[in-house]
Amino acid sequence: MKISSKKNLLSLNEVKKKLEHYCAYQERCHKEVKQKLRELGVQKNAKDVIITKLIETDYLNETRFAKSFVRGKFRIKNWGKIRIIRELKIREISDWNIKNALKEISDEEYLDCCKILVKKFWISNRNTPLVIKKKKVWSALNYRGWETELIMENIISLENQKE
Repeated sequence: MKISSKKNLLSLNEVKKKLEHYCAYQERCHKEVKQKLRELGVQKNAKDVIITKLIETDYLNETRFAKSFVRGKFRIKNWGKIRIIRELKIREISDWNIKNALKEISDEEYLDCCKILVKKFWISNRNTPLVIKKKKVWSALNYRGWETELIMENIISLENQKE
């Protein structure tokens, strides 16, 4: 079976190999794989066959993707749970996988990270008037998806300390 593509004709096997490489390079979600197949010009019935094969051979695993995504975005980008959940929902990850993946972050590690980030932004705005400093710190952490109560708790803690 030949699959039409914008560039050339690819066999089902060639497309499967391309997608295996795509999934082996980094963890992918189903939505990303479907988008890649769309870019390659693959028809609906062939898409289903390829996705099924990728799942059977464990190249495509949404549970593994969600866990990897959570670990990476928390540890590397310092995202909070709100942003992580929002981004996973955009990628159409199931609520079960999201809930399960969030267990990759320990409560202690999460609270420590928030405290460190608040302190970092607090210090970087040390010469700013207090009201503006608080707003900037809150905005920076809110953008990264941290919970308002947690941000404010850490801001108040720093505000009560002498610099």
